[in-house]
Amino acid sequence: MMAKRKTKSTKPILNRIKEVLEEQGKTQTWLAEKLDKDFVTVTRYVNNHRQPSIETIFEIAKILKVNPRDLINS
Repeated sequence: MMAKRKTKSTKPILNRIKEVLEEQGKTQTWLAEKLDKDFVTVTRYVNNHRQPSIETIFEIAKILKVNPRDLINS
């Protein structure tokens, strides 16, 4: 019997938070502190394992001083 191979999930990248943080030289820890959210929650947003609410997108945009549209992958 052959073992099943695990295939890597091809989840779509829905937000650009990670890219914007990298462009600005900011860390996930820094963003978690500014949002007053748990580091794990922010990591899930950054890695597109979970999507932030619209309200949180606007809050992140304000903190990073970008247009909310810059955080959404279109």
